[in-house]
Amino acid sequence: MLLHHDFDRWAAETPDAIALVSGDERVTYAELSRRGARIGALLQGQGVARGDRVAVLLENRIEFVAGLVGILRIGAVFMPINPSTKDDKLAYMLNDARASALLTEDTLSFVWGVALAQSPTVKSVVVTGDAAAPAGVTAAVLPWPAADLGSIAPPTLIDQDLAAIIYTSGSTGFPKGVMLTHLNMVSACRSVSTYLGYRRDDVIYCALPLSFDYGLYQVLMSFRLGACVVLRANFSFPVKELEIMSTRQATVFPGVPTMFSMLMALKNLDKFDLSRLRMMTNTAAALSEDHIHKLRALFPQATLFSMYGLTECKRVTYLPPEQLDIRPTSVGRGMPNEEVWLVDDAGNRLPNGSTGELVIRGSNVMRGYWEKPEETAKRLKPGPIPGEMILYSGDLFRTDDEGWLYFVARRDDIIKSRGEKVSPREVENAIHSLEGVYEVAVIGVPDDVLGQAIKAFVVTLPGVRFTEREVIRHCLTRLESFMAPKYVEFVAELPKTGTGKIKKTGLA
Repeated sequence: MLLHHDFDRWAAETPDAIALVSGDERVTYAELSRRGARIGALLQGQGVARGDRVAVLLENRIEFVAGLVGILRIGAVFMPINPSTKDDKLAYMLNDARASALLTEDTLSFVWGVALAQSPTVKSVVVTGDAAAPAGVTAAVLPWPAADLGSIAPPTLIDQDLAAIIYTSGSTGFPKGVMLTHLNMVSACRSVSTYLGYRRDDVIYCALPLSFDYGLYQVLMSFRLGACVVLRANFSFPVKELEIMSTRQATVFPGVPTMFSMLMALKNLDKFDLSRLRMMTNTAAALSEDHIHKLRALFPQATLFSMYGLTECKRVTYLPPEQLDIRPTSVGRGMPNEEVWLVDDAGNRLPNGSTGELVIRGSNVMRGYWEKPEETAKRLKPGPIPGEMILYSGDLFRTDDEGWLYFVARRDDIIKSRGEKVSPREVENAIHSLEGVYEVAVIGVPDDVLGQAIKAFVVTLPGVRFTEREVIRHCLTRLESFMAPKYVEFVAELPKTGTGKIKKTGLA
């Protein structure tokens, strides 16, 4: 079973069923299949072969999903990239993966044009919109195909082949490419859609970025069941999004705490007919008890799932809705076809009632980090069965006497803000590029809306003065918006360890 097989089955069996809704456009499974075939044929014609990496830099739109279908069918490796990514980071990922092709849009040419000038492996760029080549781009820039281009020559694939590489922030400041096989992703889809109880008649509202695995899997799980996804660009205007949910009669609403906080701030929710909404899911950051109570009061007809996951294995745990009143701060237990437990620093399994690092065993666990054996060895270690590798999450949890899991802290200092992982090193590097900065340390601080807010402690050179707003504005020119600090505190000095390293625990 390969990742695209369920989609192909529904395209053959229920060709007229609606697969995607985007704005006023409704696309059937058959039409989406045709569009995917065009992209696949175009890429094959450009020399993209089995195992080649194809980057996708697109907003939430139908072309993103058609590209996914086409890439998978030709046996290439799908590489989604957040459309807010800056050009230097995009160039790093393209070069790190040695991507052969890029699917993108004309509105982002100011980013990919600069990045491609530094990325010699990318030979083809397929653009929706104006396909003019920016200055310095030597790759072939091609328009998005609007007509059939012939059939695809299907390669021989097995479920151990890579389906995707999804980049996640690393503690070194450089993103790491999480290698996911067809088996990894099919297993995750089956387990998550099973415990959530997704159905063929579901209409899944998705304003989560498709470059974020939480958003991407909404599409993949809908394909497993033959359901429909309503694609939205973002959740910036919640009143408009409620209108869309009502009009499209959404049944499933996957969100993150930021979205739910915006909803709870509205005074006119009763204006919208959300009677068909039967399920809400939350991950990325935990909801507070107060938020859980408010959401359940606002949407009494919808069950609420609280979950925890990692890009390295998609999802780890979920809390059954009937447990919310009993243990509202728990993230639940391991999902189907998976085993999880806690270990101490020596790797010994801990009993219930302990605190330790969470480890995950299952077919959803990644192959490793792309061409980063040392980083991989830190996370994938020998398991209880000879020859098997298990995933060390890097996160600390505690269990109660019954084995329910409660998140404690991250072993490293990765910050999770707005549902995105943020490397403090990347933010520190951006602030350091501001002339007059002497030292800087970035940490995450609790935030009811963001999960964690980014806070920077800055030491300037003598005689240099900045305002908080100047530092934040500087970061916004160099980083994605979710990586910019919410708070900046100017200090005379930063606490140090005995070896002279900045001691962030002293800041927290």
